[in-house]
Amino acid sequence: VLQKWVNREISNFDYLIQLNTMAGRTYNDLAQYPVFPWILQDYTSEELDLNNPAVFRDLSKPIGVVNEKNAKAVKEKYENFEDPLGIVDKFHYGTHYSNAAGVMHYLIRVEPFTTLHIQLQSGRFDCADRQFHSIPATWQALMDNPNDVKELIPEFFYFPEFLENQNGFNLGQLQISKEVVNDVVLPKWAHSPEDFIYKHRKALESEYVSAHLHEWIDLIFGYKQRGPAAVEALNVFYYCTYEGAVDLDALTDEKERKALEGMINNFGQTPCQL
Repeated sequence: VLQKWVNREISNFDYLIQLNTMAGRTYNDLAQYPVFPWILQDYTSEELDLNNPAVFRDLSKPIGVVNEKNAKAVKEKYENFEDPLGIVDKFHYGTHYSNAAGVMHYLIRVEPFTTLHIQLQSGRFDCADRQFHSIPATWQALMDNPNDVKELIPEFFYFPEFLENQNGFNLGQLQISKEVVNDVVLPKWAHSPEDFIYKHRKALESEYVSAHLHEWIDLIFGYKQRGPAAVEALNVFYYCTYEGAVDLDALTDEKERKALEGMINNFGQTPCQL
């Protein structure tokens, strides 16, 4: 697969899907859903210029520190963390870039994710301000908050319907602006959900991303995923998210085992290292 990708016999999209599959990710498990990168950082221009490197996100950095301002806080958190019991290793992020709640967050307008979201929120929609209502606002929140580290899901590159509230769900209204949450607000350069998907996919296959995609792959699937390289890259997540970090079969206490299983399922899981 690597060779095919290098020879440009398969697209960047296909390569990412294949890597996700090999690392144990699947559409059949929300806790291990395929993970895709944010690839742009320009969601405000009238036109999207894919020949300009400045419109792209820095793929060599974890999403939590793409904004330089967050790097210091993230570093300090890691350096100052001490677990008195010696169970929890130091980490940069207490949340994860891919988890079940994040998948439902993006796909809330389409079933079966709507129903799953309502179940997760004890029978109702979460408050409007926490819904996925705008792509530019979601990106801005990532830049402002080092604790929000959600990457994307593959649907952002082929499935325009998830950006439309075709089922007419009542998702509430935002507290401050009183704006009703309906279809997802798109970047200015996208004239429709289809146009967004078309341009976003084009961006994924662009020359810039082809030249830098391996840097992101190193962080998610490769050598910068754990160990000293991960520490240096500010890319260490809570210990439970890593494969083999917890031996569930060794836990004799049923309650403790259930609690840990629940945590791993809800918290997010780092893909198997390839």
